[in-house]
Amino acid sequence: MAGGPLDLLVARLEGYSQLDFADRAAILKLPYTLRSVQARGQVIHEGDKAESSCLVRSGFLARNKIVGNGTRQIVSIHMTGDMVNMHNSLLKRADHNVEAITDADIALIPAKSILAVAIARPAVAMAMWLDTLIDGSVFREWIANVGRRDARAKTAHILCEFGVRQEKAGLAPKDRYDLPLTQEQLADALGLTQIHVNRTLKALEASGLISRDRRMVTISDRNALRAVGDFDPSYLHMELMAETAAAEAA
Repeated sequence: MAGGPLDLLVARLEGYSQLDFADRAAILKLPYTLRSVQARGQVIHEGDKAESSCLVRSGFLARNKIVGNGTRQIVSIHMTGDMVNMHNSLLKRADHNVEAITDADIALIPAKSILAVAIARPAVAMAMWLDTLIDGSVFREWIANVGRRDARAKTAHILCEFGVRQEKAGLAPKDRYDLPLTQEQLADALGLTQIHVNRTLKALEASGLISRDRRMVTISDRNALRAVGDFDPSYLHMELMAETAAAEAA
């Protein structure tokens, strides 16, 4: 975890926009409530009044929708440093659930306070806007992955994404990381059955693309796995952080 409860939020937002001392101070002064959540614990229920946004300080969270037949579709995964539900500062009701998929520590920040800082500090507002736009980009890629790629491709794609994002978050090398999802949860993220996920992972391993030790995944051939998964990380827009850093250094 970061030293201060909101240090991770400052680091995330200043990756998208050049923040000055007053901007950073305003973010750090935001009120918050710290909470620890056990794996499978609910953070937000669909239909809840949208009173706060959630900063992930450690662990992994998943956004999901429960459809009419009672089955679950995981629509995104969030990890250390991610801001979940930034849009709750404007929406009145949660339209999905947020669940911990591992033990997690979070900071809940009142929506009205986030909105007030965004109105008062334009650079902070720009960073928050970019954060939600990137969320939308990732959602679009996940829709394409679930809807149009076959089981082998969509599984390879999500394994590549986890590696890139965990490296970006400073959690693990992109070619060797702890996969936070169970096979049941992976099935719910990919629109597959648990049996199909198990068979697909074994097939990727038999092809020499990955190796596994319990939940530890090692990507043995990164380029080949990316080719199988039709994976192009441009939808993550990681270049924005590099451009902001370059602008600040200039």
